[in-house]
Amino acid sequence: MLSFGIVDDDAASILMLQNIIEKSWLGEVIVTAEDGSDGERAVLGANPDIVLIDLLMPEQDGIETINNLKLRGYNGKFVMISQIESKDMIGKAYQAGIEYYIQKPINLVEVQAVLSKVNEHWKIGCYLKEMKDSMAKLSNLYIDAGSSQRKMTVRETVQPILRDLGVVGEIGSRDIVEMMEYLVQHNKSESLPPLKELYELIARTHHDQGKEGKAVEQRIRRTLMSALSNLASIGLADYSNPKFEHYAPLYFDFQDIRLKMKEIDEQLQPEKIKVNIKKFLQVLYLEVLDRQRSEQ
Repeated sequence: MLSFGIVDDDAASILMLQNIIEKSWLGEVIVTAEDGSDGERAVLGANPDIVLIDLLMPEQDGIETINNLKLRGYNGKFVMISQIESKDMIGKAYQAGIEYYIQKPINLVEVQAVLSKVNEHWKIGCYLKEMKDSMAKLSNLYIDAGSSQRKMTVRETVQPILRDLGVVGEIGSRDIVEMMEYLVQHNKSESLPPLKELYELIARTHHDQGKEGKAVEQRIRRTLMSALSNLASIGLADYSNPKFEHYAPLYFDFQDIRLKMKEIDEQLQPEKIKVNIKKFLQVLYLEVLDRQRSEQ
């Protein structure tokens, strides 16, 4: 059963959320707090699986609290709660790492629907981790038995991810693969160097004279927009599809995925969505590093 923490400066909201969670059998609330700094200490002490956190709180708001918790090693998931409707503020919350957003005033049906989806996502994550651990153990058995297992190249690691996103044939995918190859070989940290430097580096390898890194940036942006559209279409067809569950919140800002889903579903005029290239490349780079290390 999932464990929850609730951080909200409104005691009535805490009580209402706790009742919904526990009476709906969604999990158990193991810690509550009425401000950000107390919530930070309480969450670190109890380590719940999911934290429901208010966006606007005095002294220390929800986004600052989330950032502090991540810096201090908390690895659980976040669901933001707020009556704010500003797209910019909601976008900042997704950039901070929230999984979902619940609008105040609190609505029973919405809370149940969102937290049920979080529950499913958590179960899938646990399943994938168990599967990864099992594969790692199996791989070690083969190595111990003297099998001459060849280490996968960066290209062989990245291409299945791009294939899952439906963009392996896009020209920008070549730039992404080459960027990952360079980073794994030459970058000494898990953080990305400035994107402009990476664009210009890839441009020099293709002799894109004059355009410098701008052409590379445009190719990658078009590729990621295609990936975002593909994921949005998958999500509309089956919200619990494992590809959608894994890639949508991890590689993209979920607000952008939702906008694209609405655009496709309601056949609206395309909005100008600015896909978060840095987030995509950072997550991909960390995943490549993780898979490369697991084979060593």
